[in-house]
Amino acid sequence: MRASKLLVACGVLFSSWALADANPSEPLSSQQILPNNFKPPQVFQNVNLLRNINLEKSYVRETVNLVIENIDSRPQSEYYIPFAAEVIDKVGGFEARDKKNPGPAFKSEVTEYDPYSPTQFFRITLPQPLPPKSQLTLSISYHILSTLTPLPSKIAQQDKQYLLHTFSTYTPSAYPTLKQKTKVKLPTTDIPDITGGTPDRQGSTLTYGPYNDLIPAGAHESASVRYEFTRPIIHATLLERDVEISHWGGNLASEERYWLTNQGAHLKENFNRVQWAATQYYNPPTSALRSLNVPLKVGSLNPYFTDDIGNVSTSRFRSNQKEANLELKPRYPVFGGWKYSFRIGWDANLRSFLRNMKTAEGGHVLKVPFLEGPKMGEGISYGKVEVRVILPEGAKNVKFETEVPLVGVEELVHRTFMDTVGRTTLKLTAMNVADEARDKPLMVTYDYPFGAAFRKPITIFLGVMAVFVTAWGIGRLDVSIGKQS
Repeated sequence: MRASKLLVACGVLFSSWALADANPSEPLSSQQILPNNFKPPQVFQNVNLLRNINLEKSYVRETVNLVIENIDSRPQSEYYIPFAAEVIDKVGGFEARDKKNPGPAFKSEVTEYDPYSPTQFFRITLPQPLPPKSQLTLSISYHILSTLTPLPSKIAQQDKQYLLHTFSTYTPSAYPTLKQKTKVKLPTTDIPDITGGTPDRQGSTLTYGPYNDLIPAGAHESASVRYEFTRPIIHATLLERDVEISHWGGNLASEERYWLTNQGAHLKENFNRVQWAATQYYNPPTSALRSLNVPLKVGSLNPYFTDDIGNVSTSRFRSNQKEANLELKPRYPVFGGWKYSFRIGWDANLRSFLRNMKTAEGGHVLKVPFLEGPKMGEGISYGKVEVRVILPEGAKNVKFETEVPLVGVEELVHRTFMDTVGRTTLKLTAMNVADEARDKPLMVTYDYPFGAAFRKPITIFLGVMAVFVTAWGIGRLDVSIGKQS
């Protein structure tokens, strides 16, 4: 089980910058096999470390700012971050950067040395080896999905919901640390239970430390916090997103298909519709999903909202020169453990997303968001995201660029009405994605020769001519039975 989970996680964080070649048919992977007796070399020490745990959304966000020092006699370029084996397959959005010199994220990848070990590692490769006795300030950020536990696990329809988060007051590290501090930011001051450690509490923030004594590598002190979070824990087990380009129509058609679930506390009694209808007048906090807000790009039009039954009329679309917003209301409130699948789609002017390059091959650059969809205050997480960019028929030399870590890249053929050879389609797959990826662009470049633009009109013309010629030929046939005079 752990081996299979690790393989998934290895793909999730293959890099922070993906670039496909002209024929990206091979899946991407970052799995690095190390010896079974591997232990991170003790060539670094953490001089100062500050860890921030943010629990304001329905998933855990962590940021670690630290100063590392090379204590070896040779330059070093590989820094290891440990994670528990049961957690590493839920980690997403892992990035490491130089805090003092903003720039591209460093290369980071999952390593495997023993599938059954309770600890696994991320390896960060510095762009330049760090000389002996030199220091570097790192900023490491990531999120962890599906680790918050409702406690109690079952509540009444109008009860408050409480979540439990368990962590270590010492930041997990493969190296000794001279000084460190851990801060936990909560969404509320309603915190009934705090166990482990002796935190300093100021409002909704808990501070553990500072710890000024030398903390050995692998030190662990368990702690937990239970806090009020009467909002839905929205998780999409799968999101399929299609972006289809039409040069002739000047249209960019987007469609997103969601399989949602609420990971919050379950109802301990049957759903009471009368009680639910009464709450609509004063709108109290609830752990159920009532509605979804989907901000779209300005100029979006022709939206639709359907589910397994058909069209859902409980939606509202507002569009003007400053914003375009699609408000969705499911057919029923989605309480903890309940599921809801649906699809939404809309059109947009292609000129807002596509630019032409002055090349002999007719180059084009497409810039679209990697992820759109709902934007909620409590956040939304995605277990698996599949993005398909459907290019015009005849497009070639396809390349792409995105900051979202990927687990797979494929170049497929999509056939639709009046196509001859089919449309070139770029399929990208990502795991453990959070709604923060909404702001990250996806850039696709491709060549679209001048002659390819006339493929469909020529196909239609030849098809119509073939029908007329066939009809004319049949009309010229003599099918009479009698002799010719």
